[in-house]
Amino acid sequence: MAHPKSRISKQRKRKRRTHKKAVAPQVQICQNTGEPHLRHRAYEVDGALYYRGKVLIPAVEDEE
Repeated sequence: MAHPKSRISKQRKRKRRTHKKAVAPQVQICQNTGEPHLRHRAYEVDGALYYRGKVLIPAVEDEE
């Protein structure tokens, strides 16, 4: 089995990991619907699926 030549201290390990941070997700406002959504993701508004401001799948209407 491979073993490290010397042990890395907690402080040294934590200094290296300080730059690995989670960033806030980028939220866009749709110009057509005005709904906030994540970039590069499809989003649903009133049953219709939108992507890049265009309807991918229209809403299904119940016939009763």
